[in-house]
Amino acid sequence: QLQLVESGGGLVQPGGSLRLSCAASGFTLEAYAIGWFRQAPGKEREGVSCISSTGGSINYADSVKGRFTISRDNAKNTVYLQMNSLKPEDTGVYYCARTFLRCRSIPTGFGSWGQGTQVTVSS
Repeated sequence: QLQLVESGGGLVQPGGSLRLSCAASGFTLEAYAIGWFRQAPGKEREGVSCISSTGGSINYADSVKGRFTISRDNAKNTVYLQMNSLKPEDTGVYYCARTFLRCRSIPTGFGSWGQGTQVTVSS
């Protein structure tokens, strides 16, 4: 079964850091762009960051620029999201997904969604 598995979430105080991992199961990541999305209760799923298959093209939502860093290690079949200077508004369930298309900021066109990992930023 083609699936991505997110991990690394948890409870952290404002200003803290977390590193999320997105590991592929049943396929290799190298042919796909990988996007990170998050969803807070009662809100739509929003794009956080995306990295192209080669890693040559990266984009971030304005709300996380300068604080989050996306990277990929195709040898480990894993994509990472380093989150620094976390804010309460970063709280939500974080998902990763793949697309054979170019990176985009909306979920449409992405598939193989994982179960998500909960990130809670609270003092």
